[in-house]
Amino acid sequence: MQLTTAQSSLIVAIIYLGFGLLELARTRLFAKAEQSRDDGIVEIVSTLALTILTQPAILLVVGALGQRFLPQYEGALATLPVVAALALFLVCEDMMQYWWHRASHSFAWLYNLHRAHHNARYMSMRLVYRNNLLYYAMMPSIWFAGVLVYLGLGWFYAFYLIVKMTVIIGAHSDVAWDAPFYRIKALAPVMWLVERTISTPATHHAHHGRHADDPAVNYKGNFGNLLFFWDVLFGTAKITRGYPQSYGVENLPPATLGQQLLWPIVPENKDMHAVIPGALVAQPEPRAVAAG
Repeated sequence: MQLTTAQSSLIVAIIYLGFGLLELARTRLFAKAEQSRDDGIVEIVSTLALTILTQPAILLVVGALGQRFLPQYEGALATLPVVAALALFLVCEDMMQYWWHRASHSFAWLYNLHRAHHNARYMSMRLVYRNNLLYYAMMPSIWFAGVLVYLGLGWFYAFYLIVKMTVIIGAHSDVAWDAPFYRIKALAPVMWLVERTISTPATHHAHHGRHADDPAVNYKGNFGNLLFFWDVLFGTAKITRGYPQSYGVENLPPATLGQQLLWPIVPENKDMHAVIPGALVAQPEPRAVAAG
């Protein structure tokens, strides 16, 4: 059975909505602690921009450039074995995204493109596609994926995308599917392997934690998307099996709506005491992560 990219995207959308319904039932999908009016706007705009415009456009551009300059290579890898195709996507797409993500926390100008993802003071499947509109357009891994699709691996990409996005959506959700498994002693060896292989709620929530002195926070690490193994391999992993007490950005001026979506077109706010319209419409409340 072969899936088209369109069918794959539809399945991902169903999985995304499924996690949304789970949060709606368990952790108040549309009323997260400390959310603001701007949060919803950023999430809707960036999600629609990536899924409807940016990602399809990159695939089309790569295909057009390939046909114009390298037509002889179109479909050249179509008969590649599954294992080889998997290796190419893990290295050229997932590992590349790890390094892009890591760079986004290492260089100030690039962090400004990524900050919107961390500006939310909660975890949720709502954050999966939340970023500056230019962040994904510049993301090397999407362009590399486009190249692999042009080379004939679209059949594999369709399945790969479903698996990767399921892991990422689950890792962002505040309905923590891993929590109950940590309490089952017989599964300890299995979870030891799982949490060092793929991103889980515990490992990825650590990356979104607000306060550096929180033992469950690793803001400058845990960059993995599909594979957490990259963090293990490159020394940025922190595994606590716990969840941060709070989420968001520490010790930076509040970001405006325009800054989150369109920096550097909209300038960075540098006033630590600025009052951002629509910010923090609700009082902070104790955060609870729901066990899956």
